[in-house]
Amino acid sequence: MIIFLTGILAGSISSLGLGGGTILILVLSNIIGLEQHIAQATNLIFYIPTAIFAIIVNWKQHLIKKQVIIGVLIGGVIGAIIGSKIAVNIDVHTLKKFFGFFLAFIAVIELFHILKNRNA
Repeated sequence: MIIFLTGILAGSISSLGLGGGTILILVLSNIIGLEQHIAQATNLIFYIPTAIFAIIVNWKQHLIKKQVIIGVLIGGVIGAIIGSKIAVNIDVHTLKKFFGFFLAFIAVIELFHILKNRNA
């Protein structure tokens, strides 16, 4: 049941463009007990249908800039190849630390944006 509820929460957050996979990885690795590599790989499979649905909805709302798509796709594919090659060769503890650092880094950036907008 917790996996199902986590899927609903992660899907909802993903559809907002907020990275619901982060929630999914945290639950799979810390609550369910999956190894970090498996949790992150599972997240990639989860991401495919949620991304497709979000693309369709956002395309219909004219929220996707066509001139940006090619550059983002090419960069994303190159980054995915490089990142996956690195990830499979990193031990679990290092990968968990990197993931935690990434989350903390994103949190700090978001905090600065909030404070900047509040003072503006």
